[in-house]
Amino acid sequence: MSTKTNFKRIALVAVAALGLGVLSSVPSQAVLSSGTVTVTNGTDTTRTSYTDSITVGTRAKVNVKAFADAAYDSFTVTLGSGVTKPALAGTLAFVMTYMDSVGATTNVVVSDAAPTGGFGAFNAGAVRNDVYDTNVAGTALTVAKGSMSVLDSTTAANAYLGASFGIHIHNEETTDVAAGTYTGSVVVKFYDAGTLVTTKTQVADFSIVVTAPATATLEANASQSTAVLAGGTTATNRSDAADSTTVTASATAGTQGAVIRVWLKNYAGNAAQESLTVTTTLGNIGTASVQGKSLILPYTDTDLTAGYKDILVYGDGNSGAASIAIKSTSVTFTAKTVTFYATSVASIAKPTVLTTVIAIGASSTNLLAVAKDSNGNVAGSAVTLYAYSSDTTLASNNGTSCTFNGTLGGHVCSVTGVKAGSPTFIVRDKSTVALSTVSSVASDAIRVSAATPATVKIAFNKATYAPNEKATVTVSVLDSAGLAVAANTFANTFATGGITANVAFGNGSDTLTNVSVTTATDVTESIVTPVLTYTVYMPATGGTVTLTAKGGASLAATGQVAVTATATVTDNAAAALAAVTALATTVASLRTLITTLTNLVLKIQKKVKA
Repeated sequence: MSTKTNFKRIALVAVAALGLGVLSSVPSQAVLSSGTVTVTNGTDTTRTSYTDSITVGTRAKVNVKAFADAAYDSFTVTLGSGVTKPALAGTLAFVMTYMDSVGATTNVVVSDAAPTGGFGAFNAGAVRNDVYDTNVAGTALTVAKGSMSVLDSTTAANAYLGASFGIHIHNEETTDVAAGTYTGSVVVKFYDAGTLVTTKTQVADFSIVVTAPATATLEANASQSTAVLAGGTTATNRSDAADSTTVTASATAGTQGAVIRVWLKNYAGNAAQESLTVTTTLGNIGTASVQGKSLILPYTDTDLTAGYKDILVYGDGNSGAASIAIKSTSVTFTAKTVTFYATSVASIAKPTVLTTVIAIGASSTNLLAVAKDSNGNVAGSAVTLYAYSSDTTLASNNGTSCTFNGTLGGHVCSVTGVKAGSPTFIVRDKSTVALSTVSSVASDAIRVSAATPATVKIAFNKATYAPNEKATVTVSVLDSAGLAVAANTFANTFATGGITANVAFGNGSDTLTNVSVTTATDVTESIVTPVLTYTVYMPATGGTVTLTAKGGASLAATGQVAVTATATVTDNAAAALAAVTALATTVASLRTLITTLTNLVLKIQKKVKA
């Protein structure tokens, strides 16, 4: 072989070797061809105060993974500007946060700084968890273009580079984020040693679905929602209150006589929002500006904030009982009754005595007078009644005005005592006898007392009780004739120790050891003679319960003696056991008697045979 031929062959081998060397220097994969972007959509619930320092709800997640074949290969993740949101959404923004590296080596650096050629400034950096807020100003939900940058900070080649980012909603307002679907996108760009490769850019969409939590539903629940009727112009301010009894109102057209406060609540007891359909058979219902027989009243945002809706009740000129029906989309309430009365009084019933004994001077809530119109409806606050004493030297009332009390269903009259005695009272429809056309018969007497305390009496409200049963202990302060003295506070009614018991009363019982006694009447409990009442709970076991006390220094010397009260607690189990024991004794006696008779019969038989 010629020398020339040999040189050619050597040259070809060298060229081939160089070619193979070049090929071997190219990696099997490149960051530009192996980058992957995956998105997981997010969910959340409506609430206020979305911040950037906490993980809120279930964020949308973006995972980016690529293969780095050289130092400073990198990618950026940028929130796109294409955003959709619910119509009711306010001033909001998306927030992107670096979460962690994904399938990468430890040579990952993350920054919210913009990428620079070569990324040399990142060489001394560490993983940064800074949040990148895309729209802090909150002018609208339009996303500012800001990037999170991820790069390989070492010279190591052929390493995976990856990171995970979370995206949530930032709220710039104090109201709840509106329910609905919020969508956006991320743009991922890949860099080869700091040089952008535009052909490898990827765009991925994400969404965050915001739903109202169950506790925030605006659907009313029948077991939680209430409607409370009150007479007059002031609503009851408690959703668990009972309706006022016997609500009456003036039939005069346009005069408000009652109000119904409606609390619409969802199953969790939070405010609900449904329109109300209200109808009445008499009078008018509505608001201060709109009234009628049948109305649909919107439950406005103001009502929702307050937590209730007030329905006002007005007269229409006609007297009688009105039935008022109220319902929302989900709840139908029990009908309310308001009785409209004419302003003229046709009759006044015999006054009921509410306080049997008063002191000299002004007293209150002593008589209850019920006036009715010609249709038999109770006359209410639009009518004034007047009380007259049978003897003004005993009680000075002579045309004293009486005030309507919706709870008691009539007019309450107060009495002023002048000296000891027992006057009766007549109630009229006018402030003078001459003008009056309607009057009642005389009431029972009210005793005006100037007596001082002489004795004290204690008593149970029953003679026998079941175990643990509630009992009332009554303390009466009496004069020397054994009559109750007028309501007052009496220091040292009892000697030191007050009232003591031979047993321990149950939990929740009042303390009985006070030596001072304050007596009063209570019309709601039908207590018309001044007394002091204690509530106690009887023991769990049967037996006799005895209360003992001694009259104190406020009483006359003859009253400073021991007083007692007794009651019996009947223990059914003990009684049953006693009955069983008695029966067993009786059976044993019968067995003995039968045995004796049998032996006697046997002896007689033997004698007969003999």
